[in-house]
Amino acid sequence: MALSSGTRLGPYEVLSRLGAGGMGEVWRARDPRLGRDVAIKVLPDDVAGNPHALARFEREARAVAALSHPTILALFDIGEENGIRYAVTELLEGESLRGALARGTVPLKRTLDLAAQLADALASAHEKGIVHRDVKPENIFLTKDGRAKLLDFGLARQSALPSDPSFTDSPTEEALTERGSVVGTISYMSPEQASGQAVDFRSDQFSLGIVLYEMLTGARPFRGNTVAETLTAIIREEPEPLEKAAPSVPMPVRLIVERLLAKEPSGRFAATRDLAQDLATWRLHISGTLAGGVAATVAVPQRRWAGKPLLAGVATGLAIGAIALGIWTWRSAVPAAPPRVARFTIDLPPGQRIVPSWDTHFTFSRDSKTLLYLANAVTGIVGLHERRLDDVESRLLPDGKGLRNPIYSPDGRWLATVDSNKALFVKIPLGG
Repeated sequence: MALSSGTRLGPYEVLSRLGAGGMGEVWRARDPRLGRDVAIKVLPDDVAGNPHALARFEREARAVAALSHPTILALFDIGEENGIRYAVTELLEGESLRGALARGTVPLKRTLDLAAQLADALASAHEKGIVHRDVKPENIFLTKDGRAKLLDFGLARQSALPSDPSFTDSPTEEALTERGSVVGTISYMSPEQASGQAVDFRSDQFSLGIVLYEMLTGARPFRGNTVAETLTAIIREEPEPLEKAAPSVPMPVRLIVERLLAKEPSGRFAATRDLAQDLATWRLHISGTLAGGVAATVAVPQRRWAGKPLLAGVATGLAIGAIALGIWTWRSAVPAAPPRVARFTIDLPPGQRIVPSWDTHFTFSRDSKTLLYLANAVTGIVGLHERRLDDVESRLLPDGKGLRNPIYSPDGRWLATVDSNKALFVKIPLGG
């Protein structure tokens, strides 16, 4: 059954063709019952008899139907007419993010606004056990009213941790022989997805990080002349630092993107909801500072102290805290001088070093004289370390292995943490 203007699919009257992709054609149609125009996605004839394609089509419908979020394309209906399977969604007016990127980079404020919307949408999906697995500019639509819409859950899977390690359903299957489409898909894969490993919600975080990098710099972070070179870059190579590729991007935003692009999933956000909150927070802070004419970045001295390793993770955390404090101070009273960030090092026994984790958390004691932070040593032991700011040594807290998210009690006598599985709430008496 060929579609044309006037064709009916169930109660819907087809009006005009909007576009097509590897997994379906999209048509504008009219729903006479509700008096509204909708979009209908149908499987093309050449794949309609493919059981894998049909399974993907149905999987997309189930995934979208399980979600209800303003940044996720709304699904209204599914059906079959004369052998044609179709899904009915809201009709969007605007352009894809790919179309916007063709004109150049996206302004910082707009990038953060879109990123916060997309992260919130992904967080909602991840909390329901759904992983998109194909986050890229072609699947992000920008509506005329300024909102983002996340499209095409055709690769989404409930609880996307396949029990069968041979599962390889990915864009590479159908795109490897399509000139031009390979780069557009492969370039947004996570390292674990590119290497055929099991993926979870953190794979979407990596893909979103690639999208943010491209919005800020105008170029993808991982590129190659062939599919193999691109995959190798994703798995093994580090992108050009944002401080060089886009020097005007504030440090907090650079840190978020760098965290998203961590090669190991454990280096990314423990929950996509945390990512969404961080993006929303910095969107507001940076918008406020830009509107007030105050610089949105803070200069951090770039130096090492001779003979001592630099604790980058703690310094990064201190930098973020100092920036946030500076913004809060500016809102209440203009400071006499910009915030000053100081770096310090830690002395460790010979042969050991602190390796900062992107999951590092830190807190100050009530008297602001002690810093508690999470770190892991070369031995692989992860735990809470304590450092007096007037001292040159740090120590692993007794029974502090595997603990994180430290919070001092108001009187400074107790420390609340959770274990590495976030399944146990622990109180550690500090004495005094």
